[in-house]
Amino acid sequence: MEVIDRIKDQLGSHSVVLYMKGTPDFPQCGFSGQVVQVMQACRAKFMYINIFEDLEVREALKEYSQWPTYPQLYISGELVGGCDIIMDLYNKGELQTMIANVDCVAE
Repeated sequence: MEVIDRIKDQLGSHSVVLYMKGTPDFPQCGFSGQVVQVMQACRAKFMYINIFEDLEVREALKEYSQWPTYPQLYISGELVGGCDIIMDLYNKGELQTMIANVDCVAE
């Protein structure tokens, strides 16, 4: 499977996907850690991809998304943005609404 097809499959199979450095339990950069904390504060159910474990995805996603940095958050297959945008949306209360609208809030 081509790497772009894998990315499309990941985004199509999950409502909320976070491409990050490390894992939610062990983020390997401060920005990824911040986004995980915000996602947990929203009680969001999300799939994560550790870009350090898949170098093909790490490189291809930059072209696919036209976004050069990580983390990258996708909701319903659409790029939301990186850490600064996610933090801004969270602080405005918009991220919580976006997550609730795709029914990915943990019970």
